[in-house]
Amino acid sequence: MIKKILVANRGEIAVRIMRTCREMGIHSVAVFSEADRRSMHVRYADEAYFIGPSPSNESYLVIEKIISAAKKAKADAIHPGYGFLSENAEFSDRCKKEGIIFIGPSAESIASMGDKITARRTIIKAGVPVVPGTTDPITNDKEAVKIIKSIGLPVMIKASAGGGGKGMRLVKNETEIVPSIRAAKSEAMAAFGNDAVYIEKYIESPHHIEFQILADKHGNVIHLFERECSVQRRHQKVIEETPSPLMTPEIRKEMGDHAVAVARAAKYDGAGTIEFIVDDRLNYFFLEMNTRLQVEHPITERVVGIDLVREQINIANGLKLTYEQEGLSQNGHAIECRIYAEDPDNNFMPSPGRIQHITEPLGFGVRHDGYVYEGFEIPIYYDPLISKLIVWGKTRPEAIARMKRALHSYKITGVKTSIKFLEKIMNAPDFVEGNYNTHFIEKNKSFLEDKETCQGDCKAMAIIAAFIDYHNRIAQTQQKVAQVKSGSEWKSKNRKKNLLRM
Repeated sequence: MIKKILVANRGEIAVRIMRTCREMGIHSVAVFSEADRRSMHVRYADEAYFIGPSPSNESYLVIEKIISAAKKAKADAIHPGYGFLSENAEFSDRCKKEGIIFIGPSAESIASMGDKITARRTIIKAGVPVVPGTTDPITNDKEAVKIIKSIGLPVMIKASAGGGGKGMRLVKNETEIVPSIRAAKSEAMAAFGNDAVYIEKYIESPHHIEFQILADKHGNVIHLFERECSVQRRHQKVIEETPSPLMTPEIRKEMGDHAVAVARAAKYDGAGTIEFIVDDRLNYFFLEMNTRLQVEHPITERVVGIDLVREQINIANGLKLTYEQEGLSQNGHAIECRIYAEDPDNNFMPSPGRIQHITEPLGFGVRHDGYVYEGFEIPIYYDPLISKLIVWGKTRPEAIARMKRALHSYKITGVKTSIKFLEKIMNAPDFVEGNYNTHFIEKNKSFLEDKETCQGDCKAMAIIAAFIDYHNRIAQTQQKVAQVKSGSEWKSKNRKKNLLRM
């Protein structure tokens, strides 16, 4: 059984994985770059190893350095978290060759689902509906124009090895076809070292819905229901919730069955996510599979009551799933907001810097997955995600009200954050009514960019509150120091008396 896990990641996800390790009595090992010497995951781990300079391509993305650290630590297993090497088939295979358990799927499963063209072919064979499009890379511009005319505009040009919105272009008219293909290929090569792109029909008014699956090494596969991920900016998720306000029990059952079929077709084991695109008439199509833990996994944990990291470790240990599909249900409603160090008033530019003050939201039904603290310097080298704020309520309106309260009490100074922007989303009528799709932010642009609501007054109040809190903390610290000194003097005097008596 696994006794020591090296977490090949950083930030909030590293801390989150280590918490489950501690609950399970498993020793945790951190790796860190130069920029992360003082990071929370380094402090939280049982031991930590330096792996190089700050840029990720010189540290967190270097397989040799991760493997070397695992060997030095004598780790039984490696958990990749999400991002970095989490969906790298070569990394999974290398771990196997080195006799280290990779807490994730096999290299073969990662390869089959990581390449979107290969995944489309696999899914079509499994009888799961896919978005109309091509199953081969585009190699000829004239042929591409011909195919697009037959499919019908608009279409999406997508990178086969893509992710995070990179290598994607929406084509609305014929004059855009060739330039879009070339731009997508160029961006894909720069981002993934692979310029293969393919064509998909663009679904109007799309909803982005994903199903969480778990599969063990004994052929058992279950799904843990859906997450609604349609609040997006530049193809990046901003807010997620479960259950989806769009779904019906019948469609949920159908999509869940298809999600399980996808996992079986990929011969998958571990935790994974099957992503679908759904139109307003509830027609749905397979989009892609993420062969790793998702950023938004906590909302599933909250409504289903299952620790996904614990299940990943159990599956890696060769244990059978202890849950059956019929016994699973969704309890209440959960919402997650991603808190970024970025400036919504300046085109969401990253805002690295030193955290001067932080007041984390607390109270019933609130979970905060973060890694920053007062005095921590947010590096410029990585994704600017600060934390994830998760709330639960018995109903969707209760969950929204709780999220509003949590965001209102969440205070960070020293860097710009997306907190106020997220508060506006919670108050947007379309979101409150559950009437939204992936165009939500664009459609509600004027409402979300309104600077009159709670601008100067709220900012001034936040600064005053932070100032008062800061001085209260200083006073408390001085009081504690005085108490310690007083206690030390008392001990010293008594020690002298005892020595004199001898």
